[in-house]
Amino acid sequence: MKLFKRYSKVLMLLLAGIVIISMPLETLAKPSDPVTGNPIAKIAQDASPAVVNIDTETLVQQPLIPFIDDPLFRQFFGEEWRRFTQVIPMRGKGSGFIVSKDGYILTNNHVVESADKIIVTLADGRQLDAKIVGKDPTFDLAVIKVTATNLPVLSMGDSDAVQVGEWVVAIGNPFGLEHTVTVGVISAKNRSVRAGNLSFDGFLQTDAAINPGNSGGPLLDLDGKVVGINTAIIPYAQGIGFAIPVNMAKNVIDDLLTYGKVRRGWLGVYVQPLTRDFIQAYNLKIKEGAVVADVMPNSPAEKAGIKRGDVITKIDGIQIKDPQDLVFQVRKHMVGDKLKIEVVNRSGSKTVTVTLEEIPGQTETSNVKSSDLDTLGIEVSPITPTLKERFGIQKDQGLVVTEVKVGSAAHKVGLREGDLILEVNGVPVNSAEDLKRALSQSAEVVVLLVWRDGRTFFVSLRI
Repeated sequence: MKLFKRYSKVLMLLLAGIVIISMPLETLAKPSDPVTGNPIAKIAQDASPAVVNIDTETLVQQPLIPFIDDPLFRQFFGEEWRRFTQVIPMRGKGSGFIVSKDGYILTNNHVVESADKIIVTLADGRQLDAKIVGKDPTFDLAVIKVTATNLPVLSMGDSDAVQVGEWVVAIGNPFGLEHTVTVGVISAKNRSVRAGNLSFDGFLQTDAAINPGNSGGPLLDLDGKVVGINTAIIPYAQGIGFAIPVNMAKNVIDDLLTYGKVRRGWLGVYVQPLTRDFIQAYNLKIKEGAVVADVMPNSPAEKAGIKRGDVITKIDGIQIKDPQDLVFQVRKHMVGDKLKIEVVNRSGSKTVTVTLEEIPGQTETSNVKSSDLDTLGIEVSPITPTLKERFGIQKDQGLVVTEVKVGSAAHKVGLREGDLILEVNGVPVNSAEDLKRALSQSAEVVVLLVWRDGRTFFVSLRI
């Protein structure tokens, strides 16, 4: 019996060899299809035509002598210090992807934010001028537009459904190397990243290689759908990159296309971490949440009855663990959305309904532009709490200069970001209508009354 088993195995091996030998040699030598046998190659082939390279040029002012930035030098020479500077172009690179056939492209705000010139290179080699349609620094997203038709587009996926460990593909323009494809997995979700004065929450983390120039490019799942927008890296690490979840971007895109800005919801509270001491002092029966440190007057939170000392524990049934969690949940909603917010205080717990509103000052009159302003080289905005805090403004009337174009008439006479324009040719200005009316009455010369650092002065410009 043992002898039979031994010889039967030998017989099976011989038969297997006969089958292999009997196969046609061309079948044995034929490699697997490089596209259908490799999902990454298929994704790259299908998605690459909708991925673009973005080249930017920004005019910046640089000193001609090393000690020009010394405060003593500026104090001695006043605004004449600008004579000792030169304007030079600074170039940058980034990526983006087409979201509509008529030329709308999604990218990162930091790729195009200060650009004076934007050139988009399509996969077919065409180079087209682009203009900014809308941008939002909070989400680090921007929409730009090129003049073209029948362009290839990428489909949006569902970033909420993405799981840690899933394969993803990044396509972009790292270090100017066009249409580079890298592969990795989703390493983590809901990451928070701090960069200077900005805070970004809810990032997807991936080990797909992302390098400078990848910013704004798509992060795709194995169905070839966008699940994230590649945004940031940790430069001293390896295999740690971050992407904005596409679900966060979907509403942002709609608002940027419609309004030129994001109409994200505003709750109107200042929050801080819930500490063990606070829990003990207020005799609370909770372990997680965000403490309301202050409530802004006439805000949605105040209207709903939320008060200082309340602890927000849930939004629409989702547990709030800390202030970052609260910010992330509110940012996911837009103006007009109704939220059910659970708060806990000494008296117990309650649920209130809050209707989110637009951030004060972010109305259609903000970031005023006109042909005259373009000629002067400035953009202005009505005073908002954010601008008051950012520029240290101590007044409630006037228009804030939010941008000064390098080399423009305004730049040459020394206007800066944060200057407050109180009057135009003797007419007080507090809104877009005031400004347009004042400019329409002038011929060639405009005299501005400007407030800066606690004092006022007049500036003359020619249109």
